[in-house]
Amino acid sequence: MRSDTVVLVVAFGYLALLFVIAAWADRRAEQGRSLIGSPTIYALSIAVYCTAWTFYGSVGRAAVYGPSFLLIYLGPTLAMLVSPLLIRKMVRIARAQRITSIADFISARYGKSDGLGALVAMIALLGITPYIALQLKAITLSHAILTQYPASPANVLADAGFWNDKSFWVALVLAVFIILFGTRHLDASERHEGMVTAIAFESLVKLVAFLAVGIFTVFVLYNGPGDLFARAAAHPELTQALSLERVPGGALGWVGMLVLATLAFLTLPRQFQVLVVENVDEDHIRRASWLFPLYLLVINLFVIPVALAGVLLGDAAFSPDSFVLTLPLAAGLDGLPLLVFIGGLSAATGMMIVETIALSTMVSNHLVMPLLLRSSWIHLGSRLSGRQGELTGWLLGIRRVAIVLILLLGYLYHALIGDAYSLVTIGLVSFAAATQFAPAMLIGMYWRGATRAGAACALLSGIAVWAYTLLLPGFAQSGWLDMALLNDGPFGVEWLRPYALFGLEDWDIYTHSLFWSLLVNVGSLIGVSLFTRQSRLEQTQAALFTEAMHPGLMHRTPLWQGQTTLEELRELLSRYLGTPATLRILAEEQRQADVGTPQPASPALIARAERALAGALGNASARVLINSVVRGEALDLDAVLSILDTTSQTLEYNRRLKQKSQELTTISEELRAANERLRELDRLKDEFVAMVSHELRTPLTSIRAFAEILRDSDSLPEDKRRHFLDVVVHESQRLSRLIEEILDLARLESGRLTLHPQRLDLADLTRRSADAVLRVQEERGVTLTVDIPSSPADVIGDPDRLEQVIINLLDNASKFAADEDGRVRLALSRHKHHWRLSVEDNGPGISEAERERVFEKFHQLERQDGGDAPARGRPRGSGLGLPISRGIIAHLGGRLWVEDGPTLGGACLIMELPQAPESDTTSG
Repeated sequence: MRSDTVVLVVAFGYLALLFVIAAWADRRAEQGRSLIGSPTIYALSIAVYCTAWTFYGSVGRAAVYGPSFLLIYLGPTLAMLVSPLLIRKMVRIARAQRITSIADFISARYGKSDGLGALVAMIALLGITPYIALQLKAITLSHAILTQYPASPANVLADAGFWNDKSFWVALVLAVFIILFGTRHLDASERHEGMVTAIAFESLVKLVAFLAVGIFTVFVLYNGPGDLFARAAAHPELTQALSLERVPGGALGWVGMLVLATLAFLTLPRQFQVLVVENVDEDHIRRASWLFPLYLLVINLFVIPVALAGVLLGDAAFSPDSFVLTLPLAAGLDGLPLLVFIGGLSAATGMMIVETIALSTMVSNHLVMPLLLRSSWIHLGSRLSGRQGELTGWLLGIRRVAIVLILLLGYLYHALIGDAYSLVTIGLVSFAAATQFAPAMLIGMYWRGATRAGAACALLSGIAVWAYTLLLPGFAQSGWLDMALLNDGPFGVEWLRPYALFGLEDWDIYTHSLFWSLLVNVGSLIGVSLFTRQSRLEQTQAALFTEAMHPGLMHRTPLWQGQTTLEELRELLSRYLGTPATLRILAEEQRQADVGTPQPASPALIARAERALAGALGNASARVLINSVVRGEALDLDAVLSILDTTSQTLEYNRRLKQKSQELTTISEELRAANERLRELDRLKDEFVAMVSHELRTPLTSIRAFAEILRDSDSLPEDKRRHFLDVVVHESQRLSRLIEEILDLARLESGRLTLHPQRLDLADLTRRSADAVLRVQEERGVTLTVDIPSSPADVIGDPDRLEQVIINLLDNASKFAADEDGRVRLALSRHKHHWRLSVEDNGPGISEAERERVFEKFHQLERQDGGDAPARGRPRGSGLGLPISRGIIAHLGGRLWVEDGPTLGGACLIMELPQAPESDTTSG
């Protein structure tokens, strides 16, 4: 199953499947059923970040440098956390300016400079070629291991010519794929539906393949992660190899690698392509901001286990970069290694497809096209041919030739120098090159003062330091340069050694290169910008980039004050874009134009034409072409700022109107709520008056009835007369207590209740209160148990009011104790810095729903055993005692609440008061 023929059939069958998927996606797009309109597809396409480096090299780096591999993925995670702010702004700028690549982005920011765009394109070619070589190296090595294991791949590759190198033929197949699905239209800013769908599919394939080998390693080769880590722990040197101390450069290396990965994620041409150019909806960024980091987490889940298993396997695992393949091969499997090979192939080809499209666009738009525009041959040839749109096919041809040359250049680097570095090392060299774009791009998005001269100096100085500190040492290690350059420095000057520049010893080589290159890069950008002036176009573009998040500003700003005719504009567009595209651009203007009369082109149409040309040829070339037919100048900075001020004022007015509307809505809601409260207060007032009237009427009615009996019955026996007089006295006392309770409640609610707080012994006060009600409790057949400490319980309170509260609690407890063998327990204890007094009965208790209602005015508690009143002989209360008691305790800084009785099982009312502070004086 691992024969060369089978592997080739499967590999090229997989590539053929990519063709089918891309063609199917393009067909759906033509039918108006786009697949890339899904935020999930967008997030998966961003996973093109996970190349052969991730698939093979992460395990290799983990085996050698421990957890440092995680930094390569923490960087993108950090970038995605700020994506709703940063990447959203990049997408909005790119959509408004018809940006086609990162070179076009930087060129457009600095006055649509063709020289700056060409510089970025050349740096990208120089820095990314090693990265393409990395993918080809991974394909070559993985194929050799798969087909020749257990023979060493080095022996097999040493005797093979390029015609036997499978990566060479893969590169040619990919060239065909990219030409078919990446250059179907001249407009590079248009979405590549088929390519993006294929890349999303490849992201799933490599994820499944890596998870498969990880699960096999942990659960088949070993009995779960516990077994694997236990065996690794038996080798102290292996445990040490995976510790944080193994991170190159220590803490500085950790920070440096994190910064490197974060910036590279934003500036690598392929990442810019999928993040910005291929984005169809800004809202997709929201899902990608968590789904892509989740993808990175899952695909790296088994990196450490696979690295441990590979090291434990020993020499049979070959180099750490090949552990992913050699582990299942050493176990005697055939199917899983083939799946792993396809996963690595998908990781490599996905990167090569997107990177080549991005680079070919830069080469054609910023290197070739500016040269052609400076040549009179291209204009003369188009006029002599007489065929509109002839240049469209010619320019597409340039882009397709660039694709083939870029892939062949990557293969050449792989063949000549690739063996000197590991997979991860090649990737990090390219990462460091791509980060040189970050200052010009990111600072330019937020600082209006950055100039074209500053950006050019920054890029040149930064890439020069990168080449000196990383690229030249690579040539030396490959034997192309003398190793004395690394060991002794140029001309023997040690402080110019590439890996220890200016004496900076013991740094990780990538952190060292990043530090010096970004230092001179940022320093040059800021320093030169402060001492150079911007052109009018630079000022305009700077304003549009820095203020890009103002809604509608980019689209509502026509950038031309010059004039041209509709016919001149039509001729220009037809020559470079073809007749169909020209008709779409001019459709609205042509419907309104008078036949046979030269019509001036509106500023909006000129701007639309420039954007269309920018999508096909880049911003710099589009500006040159528009300048060739428009007489006049572009909109200057003052005009743009005026538009910006108007837009800002409109937004401010809208914001104020919205704020006032919200305030009116809030006031309306508050008035409605206040009206409801007033109605509720009216209802409560009516209920209160009715309750008070009822409670007062009951004893008054009783007094009046017995008084009339005593008045009208002269012959009543003496014992009857005395009994009736006792009832009158009792009801009078009850009426007096009720009136006093109503007055207390009124004082509490109005805040006029007069208290006389003083230091007192709550234990002594509780004993006196218990003695006062003891006889009443006995008459009701209730046994009172008292548990009070002998030591003082000092609190601050009003003794009369506290005694009123305690007696009220005891009285309530005796009313609701059990009918048979009623018992009440009174206890006082310390709780933290408070004293708690609890009154518990053995009655039916109080339900959860009633525990707050018992503190409402006139609320009469129904017995839990089905009765609606206390037992016979126990008088019903007014329903004011507990509300008054809670109010008194609250005024004294305490609390009163209900719980289940812990001892007797009934209700338990608890009063809590703060402990009195220590006294500073002694009583005489």
